[in-house]
Amino acid sequence: MPHPPDAAGIGAAAADAAAAPAAGAATAAKQVVNDPARTGFDPQTKWWMNYFRILSGQMTPEGQFHYREWRYRVHEERDCKRCEQHRDWLFAYSPVVRFLRDKVADLNGRLDAANIVCRRCPARLEVDDKAADGLAVHRQSGGFSPGHGILICANEIRDRKHLEDTLAHEMVHAWDHLRWNVDWMGDKDLKHAACTEIRASMLSGECRWTREAFTRGNWTLTQQFQNCVRRRAIQSVMARPRCKDDVQATQVVNQVWDSCFSDTRPFDEVYR
Repeated sequence: MPHPPDAAGIGAAAADAAAAPAAGAATAAKQVVNDPARTGFDPQTKWWMNYFRILSGQMTPEGQFHYREWRYRVHEERDCKRCEQHRDWLFAYSPVVRFLRDKVADLNGRLDAANIVCRRCPARLEVDDKAADGLAVHRQSGGFSPGHGILICANEIRDRKHLEDTLAHEMVHAWDHLRWNVDWMGDKDLKHAACTEIRASMLSGECRWTREAFTRGNWTLTQQFQNCVRRRAIQSVMARPRCKDDVQATQVVNQVWDSCFSDTRPFDEVYR
């Protein structure tokens, strides 16, 4: 029998939020603020004028980032309402969401509209010397916090199927949290975080072939599922404040890979 994951993860969303206080002023200093003269995006003009600048190549990728975040703020109420409608539909009709809800209830937990909330999640644009253009975008689609529940980033959810995958991912974290003793932030080590991220990506359906190929453009036929799970687990571990870099994240994921990748609880097998 594989060893239990001994952990749950709060996902990239909550990990990013938890990391913010630790980063302090250094993180704030790295964030890139829009300058219309440099980027071509001017929030004081009409949206269609900015959109024309994108189509005509007059706006830089940095400007397009700021334009996207600007439009998300404008449409926040609409996006959250649509997210809530999708959430309620999934709790009524989605087999995987209903199954995980019942399994969480078996452990005396509760997940419903009261603690699964839809909100706009601002992205961050930061200076990154390792990136090709010197900039890195940090986005999130959801997160789990044991004291609050599940956050769904309404502005990043493309459709109901995407929400189903995101919700299933965070519900696996919730089940892990209730089933085992959790070291959330990796104060002892990062193996707990690595294990639950492996399990959540494996069981949620977000790494199935069609999602990888048609959404992310990864058309590899061999080891695609494993590569996706490993990649997403490494990215999530890197978001933890105790993680030094991608080298440490990769090492930790490799250490727990065999036992955690073979652990499909509370499912009998990977079916999505």
